[in-house]
Amino acid sequence: MRYLFRPPATDGAGLLSLPFHLPLEEWDPELLLEVPQRGISRHVVRFTAQGGHVYALKEIPERLARHEYALLGRFEEEGLPSVSVLGICVDRPDDQDAVLVTRYLEYSMSYRYLFSRPHGEHSEEQLLDTMVVLLVRLHLAGVFWGDCSLSNTLFRLDAGAFTAHLVDAETSERHPQLSPGQRRYDVDLARERVGAELLDLQAGSLLPSHVDPIEVADSLPVRYEALWEEVNREEVFALAEQRQRVAERLQRLNDLGFDVGEIELVTDPEGGARLRVETRVSEPGQNRRELFRLTGLEVQERQARRLLNDLRAYRATLEQQTGAPAPETVAGYRWLAESYQPVVEAIPPDLAGRLAPAEVFHEILEHRWFLSEKAGHDVGTTRAARSYFDTVLPRTPKELTTPSAIVGSRD
Repeated sequence: MRYLFRPPATDGAGLLSLPFHLPLEEWDPELLLEVPQRGISRHVVRFTAQGGHVYALKEIPERLARHEYALLGRFEEEGLPSVSVLGICVDRPDDQDAVLVTRYLEYSMSYRYLFSRPHGEHSEEQLLDTMVVLLVRLHLAGVFWGDCSLSNTLFRLDAGAFTAHLVDAETSERHPQLSPGQRRYDVDLARERVGAELLDLQAGSLLPSHVDPIEVADSLPVRYEALWEEVNREEVFALAEQRQRVAERLQRLNDLGFDVGEIELVTDPEGGARLRVETRVSEPGQNRRELFRLTGLEVQERQARRLLNDLRAYRATLEQQTGAPAPETVAGYRWLAESYQPVVEAIPPDLAGRLAPAEVFHEILEHRWFLSEKAGHDVGTTRAARSYFDTVLPRTPKELTTPSAIVGSRD
């Protein structure tokens, strides 16, 4: 057998003792981990934990495994929203398929779970819009998915909204740029697969009664074209409106979840201007990078925006109390130590891992606002956290607990 692992090598080394010479279906259950919120797959997929980390192992033909290994590696390097690949095992005995190893996407949920048991106020329309954002981002990067479906997408909560990540890249192709025909074909495939998956849920009585599978699937191309037009269109406006219109355009793209690259502004003698914006294909990260710089926290983009707002409010209060300016790095350190960490460390052990720590903090800030409105004064984060842990977090289904937390509780 041969193993090929991406850095860091220590992650791959921890898996070498596993019985790759056996078919995954014959592995000892003691080596495996059940993931309640996982999706379905046409291949044999198993999960295992090593060194406190969780990995997904998938048996597929070697040619497909090598293709997917290479593509997922490039996607990760470019910041595209996909699972992180670790390695492959090939030349297994008795002409067995290869095994592709990816890192489990923490705090992720499958479409089957979300559609059959929606979290909070999130609707099937929000999930579909999130999936369309992922498809547009891939198309901007020249990626033809070839198998865009809900089964091949994982969803993560991000400050009350969702982000989507590609899971399966077996049939994906990379091009310098996709033609309109390639994009249309990919969207048509997505529409067919989403419709079939929702009909399957409906047949199993797992779909809310108000959801029409065909209607939802037919809306996918419409949503896609609207978003594609929004992120690619040129704008023409009067030169006097230049500053306002450019700012509005950039803010709109940021709100949709896209970063902005090069901006081209062409003026004409008649006093008009034409704006073209290059939309970045990588995962947005302005707020994430800023929060990491100030605190060292690695979270998702909307979560980072929410946490930065709280950090800035904390800094303003700190300056008011001391009567002196507070350097942002000092404020970041103190906010982390005095506001964020105490809340995260107070999460009851039996509820740990149901939501990402940053998502818990976001929800506590929302809960604090609700309690303060009801009380007529600010109740403070500590009281809001206690109330949230007593009344809100326990309602989050236990099966949402991320696998690494399950592993950690056994150690």
